[in-house]
Amino acid sequence: MTPHRETEALVVDAHHHVWDLSVRDQEWLTGPRLAPLRRTFTLDELRPRARAAGVTATVLVQTVTVAEETPEFLALAEDDPLVRGVVGWTDLTAPGVADELARLRELPGGERLVGIRHQVQGERDPEWLLRPDVARGLAAVADAGLAYDLVVLPHQLPACVRAAERHPGLAFVLDHLGKPPVASGGTDPWGSAVRALAALPNTVCKLSGLVTEADPERWSVSGLRPYADTVLEAFGPGRLMYGSDWPVCLLAASYREVLDTARALTEDLGPHERAQVFGGTADRVYRLGLSGRA
Repeated sequence: MTPHRETEALVVDAHHHVWDLSVRDQEWLTGPRLAPLRRTFTLDELRPRARAAGVTATVLVQTVTVAEETPEFLALAEDDPLVRGVVGWTDLTAPGVADELARLRELPGGERLVGIRHQVQGERDPEWLLRPDVARGLAAVADAGLAYDLVVLPHQLPACVRAAERHPGLAFVLDHLGKPPVASGGTDPWGSAVRALAALPNTVCKLSGLVTEADPERWSVSGLRPYADTVLEAFGPGRLMYGSDWPVCLLAASYREVLDTARALTEDLGPHERAQVFGGTADRVYRLGLSGRA
């Protein structure tokens, strides 16, 4: 793939992970397909790749539903200027969720907490987001001034629409385009559900995770384009943000290849629109405080 010249003054990787298998297991790393990821990935490994790609700042996103992970991520963010935001995890169904969010904010690096995420894709109930106890938790996230990341499968998107309608003061950030069926080449019902979500003004989408939803050995920019075009049209550049999904992306592409792919998928945008996708949207939605650098 031909590298694209970086033209954005501010480049934010709004979605990546790290994990240390000596600290805790990542139970989701099972089977031969995920075997290449079954090792430790650290910021020390990411940092030179981000620097070489011209990435200005990143958002570190939760990987497991373990309460101890979020304080660890906040501490990493406090000590590393690359990580400007953390999307952590807390039990949304706990009666004391508001107090827990306040406690996290008081921890070292707590000012870097910008959002909360739960592995909704693993919930059997397709309407998990609409449960009364979850709704109470989402209200607490909104009251705390945080965003809520949606990691869901296509059949769960209708519940996302209803949740976003019920919580108009909460910014919902759709991770990985809602995991469209790229490998099979289909678009609906994913496409119609994504457009329904995008019709709500408090929703945002991450241009992330596409290469791993495709065939990891045969994917192409042209094969990804229908999905990128769908969210570009539905959300617009001002509600779209780039994320690498490193190191999961390594199953299909390098860190730099993922960024170059995103640039190719948005090559028809004007300079201001590209600046939104590759930095401005993440800076605004996650309140990263980077706009002065742009």
